[in-house]
Amino acid sequence: MDANEKTRYSDAELAEFKDIILAKLEKAKADYDLLRSTITHSGSNGTDDTSPTFKILEEGATTLSKEESGRLAQRQYKFIKNLEAALVRIENKTYGVCRETGKLIPAERLKVVPHATLSIEAKEGGAK
Repeated sequence: MDANEKTRYSDAELAEFKDIILAKLEKAKADYDLLRSTITHSGSNGTDDTSPTFKILEEGATTLSKEESGRLAQRQYKFIKNLEAALVRIENKTYGVCRETGKLIPAERLKVVPHATLSIEAKEGGAK
């Protein structure tokens, strides 16, 4: 390892990443709450007086959208958990260290994927 190569991000850099993660976490939680309310919403859409065929078709579409919303909510929940885990790594000062190579994940990657635990090299299987 090069003597000049950093083994961890500075406290100031970690604070910047924390701000990015907290902003993403706030938005992710808001999106998750919106998805959950879509799934649990059981209000009538005012189709009581329309034809039974139309009502069946509409209920089918509602079911599909609830299933899709459920999948999206699961993905969003996982994203939230990954962001929360990244905050723990910031507190432990291990944030941004590739779990396979032990090298720092480039800041550019972390700004795009702040919950990343692998460098691109390790992710693509090129880690030696």
